[in-house]
Amino acid sequence: MRVEHRESALEPELDGAVEIRTPGVVAAGALLAIAVVLTAFNLRPAITGVGPMLEEMRADLGVSVVWAGVLTTLPTLCFAGAGLAAPLLARRAGIGAAISIALATLGAGLVLRVLDGPAVVLGGTLVATAGIALVNVLIPVVIKDSFPARIGLMTGVYTAALQGGGALGSAVTPQLGDAFGGWRPALGSWVVLAVVALLAWILAARGTGRTPRHVDAADSGRSLLRSRLAWVVTGFFGLQAFYAYAAMGWFPQVLMDAGVPRDEAGLLMGLVSLIAVPISLFVAPMAARRRGQGTWIVTLSVLGFAGTAGLMLAPSWSPLLWSLLAGLGMSVFSLALTVIALRARTGADTARLSGMAQGFGYLFAALGPFLFGLLHDVAGGWPVPLAMLLVLLVVQMVFGALAGRRRFV
Repeated sequence: MRVEHRESALEPELDGAVEIRTPGVVAAGALLAIAVVLTAFNLRPAITGVGPMLEEMRADLGVSVVWAGVLTTLPTLCFAGAGLAAPLLARRAGIGAAISIALATLGAGLVLRVLDGPAVVLGGTLVATAGIALVNVLIPVVIKDSFPARIGLMTGVYTAALQGGGALGSAVTPQLGDAFGGWRPALGSWVVLAVVALLAWILAARGTGRTPRHVDAADSGRSLLRSRLAWVVTGFFGLQAFYAYAAMGWFPQVLMDAGVPRDEAGLLMGLVSLIAVPISLFVAPMAARRRGQGTWIVTLSVLGFAGTAGLMLAPSWSPLLWSLLAGLGMSVFSLALTVIALRARTGADTARLSGMAQGFGYLFAALGPFLFGLLHDVAGGWPVPLAMLLVLLVVQMVFGALAGRRRFV
């Protein structure tokens, strides 16, 4: 997969040639960037909107805690399976078509899961998160090939929009439930955003000629499964995702059990996602310009450790502070995506590394929400599952420091 650098409106001089930045080229780059941002806004509300509504869903559907654990685990399982399939779909259909298909799948799943009972809710969630998983893998490839001189900046913008969408999902979904009369219209209303993103992506993919059409298959036989660095990156990605999805799935309930009202818990979890926006916009580009990203990764992980420890030891003392620190820890996600792009030399390698890291990484992360809920039921409280996350964060620091070193797969 290659994109002609001369066509980029956002690149500086390359190889001594001065780029001619015509209005058409600038407009093409801006349209593609807008499509990427709108797409990113869709990648979290389908997940983060569930947490604040989970108790209402359980009461309405008459389901158990086990069902709730399966519901919160499904996204990461889908991310694993669809993530491994994304490079193949991109090679056959093209990246533009693949992302359009993924957004249409997401919209269909958002509608399906609010139509009927517990099984349909799970099935619709499965469909919606499969669409999200495809986009998760393919957008880093678009950034690598279409914005090669601005990888850190565009990754930061993309991640900021993604986290902003997560914040909207947590904070706005309970308000939508109050306005429209329940969890079904609240969760289903996010399909409007998916349709807007789909239209924008179709325009960007068909009208600009800027998006990469196919993943380069010239060296498609090369496997990264024997690359030690690829497994380090995969381990780091999986560890941060394990923490993030356990937190998104269960931290609202942890806060509510500590005496925080439902709407306030939803707003605090929205803040957890929102705090990552400035981190993504400023830290990711700065880190991308350094020879290594390990120091940034470890620093953010330490802040997440402090927030999680606070929730474990004194959850009612300062829910706002613990949420802020946990949000800073979760913002390491922007560096995980940056590392994927920086540890690969070509778009083809980026597609393979992205598919491997997100496929296997999310497969491991799928255990997070399930184990967190299981440990709560076994231990009869939240300290034990929170302690599990503390241990995981320490391991994440080690993998993150290694993944951040300047090497290539």
